[in-house]
Amino acid sequence: MSKLLALRIDVDTLRGTGRGVPALCEVLADFKVRGTFYFSVGPDNMGRHLWRLLKPQFLWKMLRTNAAELYGPEIVLMGTAWPGIRIGKHCRKAIADAAKEHEAGFHAWDHHYTQANLMSMKETAIVRELDRGLAELQSITGKTVASSAAPGWRANDLWLKIKTRYPFVYNSDCRGNAPFFPIVDGEKLPQLQIPVTLPTYDEVLGRNHVSDANYNDYQLSLLRETGLNVLTIHAEAEGGRCRDQFAAYLAAVLKRGYRVITLGEAAEIFAPQAPSGKIILGDFPGREGKLALQDGAL
Repeated sequence: MSKLLALRIDVDTLRGTGRGVPALCEVLADFKVRGTFYFSVGPDNMGRHLWRLLKPQFLWKMLRTNAAELYGPEIVLMGTAWPGIRIGKHCRKAIADAAKEHEAGFHAWDHHYTQANLMSMKETAIVRELDRGLAELQSITGKTVASSAAPGWRANDLWLKIKTRYPFVYNSDCRGNAPFFPIVDGEKLPQLQIPVTLPTYDEVLGRNHVSDANYNDYQLSLLRETGLNVLTIHAEAEGGRCRDQFAAYLAAVLKRGYRVITLGEAAEIFAPQAPSGKIILGDFPGREGKLALQDGAL
């Protein structure tokens, strides 16, 4: 297959769910394309990332992307002085409406907690997060959730093995260049991995002379005509301040002859010939901390 772009939409916060998701659904409807939304449904505690400002790389990312304007004041305040608001409870309609037209996957119960602690979480903690989150998401959509994506591309072997107990057909837990079946402890796991192949807005903005003015051109230059391109957008960004920019990007992608598909459609196309491979931890440009990477892909 050629000229394919799979669209992954991460939804991390209350603001992104309530405002960004409906806005993105309108944009996608305008272009008659579908995407895969990954929902966080528990408490929005994203303000607890404030301690990471002590890390120079994270502080620089927040400054170069103007995060307070991009994501709204909630990114600074949510879950700090009071318990975070439960996203699934307050945004049921936005999630349910999106799931009627698009794929709905599981991102997290508590996005902040899982992203910050997954690498050290014990089995019981991982199971608790998955059980609570899946129960909430499935109660909203009325559908079996067939896919998941680790928050912040934080994933390890324990996470991958535990997820095989759940009805996920495919997952998107890492960065890489092509779909593959992960190998853990010498065993090929049955759930396909669909790595994100393209950088995100917050990873490249303000780096290597990339600005809002040339961001779309930069992203378009990275598209491959063969294999699978996978782009992650965020409901908080492309469903907010960057909405018009994203619409212009979609228009340019379609004009160039690319087909925009869901990750589920990508799984159907690529699973039959997908190789096996390992996931390793490593540094990734524009992000702080170790991410899950497809071994040998980057």
